[in-house]
Amino acid sequence: MLHIIPKFLNVPLNSSRNMSKFCANLAFLFPDKPLKERYQLAKNAGFKAVETGFPFGLEMQEVVAAKNTAGIEQILINIYTGDVSKGELGFAAIPGKEKEFKNSLEKTIEYAKALGVRKIHIMSGKVDENKNAHDILYESNLRYAAKMLEKENLIGLIEPINKYSIPNYYMNSYDKAVSVIEKINSPHLKLMLDIFHLQLIKGNITHTIHELKNHIGHVQIAQAPDRHEPTTEGEINYKYVLEILQREGYKDWIGLEYKPLKDTEEGLKWIQDLGYSL
Repeated sequence: MLHIIPKFLNVPLNSSRNMSKFCANLAFLFPDKPLKERYQLAKNAGFKAVETGFPFGLEMQEVVAAKNTAGIEQILINIYTGDVSKGELGFAAIPGKEKEFKNSLEKTIEYAKALGVRKIHIMSGKVDENKNAHDILYESNLRYAAKMLEKENLIGLIEPINKYSIPNYYMNSYDKAVSVIEKINSPHLKLMLDIFHLQLIKGNITHTIHELKNHIGHVQIAQAPDRHEPTTEGEINYKYVLEILQREGYKDWIGLEYKPLKDTEEGLKWIQDLGYSL
């Protein structure tokens, strides 16, 4: 006899029998150690994959060696953003910086290929006032990027970032992000959905995940408003959110882009507490 199991009797989505796809964000985790050491620390903690910002101050060969020695996969890298000490956070929406944008993209693609990375976070930069010229240039630069990334079989990600974390960041709206993604209409341009930023920009997490699911290329998580471990005190119920992501069909990596409240390794207990494992 064929037995059909009702949906409400299925194994819970956060069952420990389901392996997670959490990757360590090395710009945030293990903050007391140099970047080169964080690859091995992530591996020792049980991670199978990592993501990073652009590795400023390190030669490409140094980063590749650290990753390969640790024997860990790298999922994502941020684009070269320029001089952070001068407030530069990318060039995609900055008039007069078209050459810098193209150079930063080429430089990051070189690093991505060497590291085996398939996702590049394309940062827009900060603007004093959002004008039509910024919108036009941003779309033009992303069209250029999509064509470059298609040649290399890479995916570009754009991420709305909340005004509290980075005031005056150009890409701070999900409506704007979706609009430009749909205009360009390339499989090589997707949305970075950071649930922390989502909560601080607009909330409405359940419906927004559903509405954006066809555009999502990567997910990151942290508690709001203080950006610590997902189960620390705050506004977001991550047991619920992670189940929603699975129900909506997201099966790719989830970046842990949070500031450890204390020790990184000790703070990782939240993963097991929610029924997951590395």
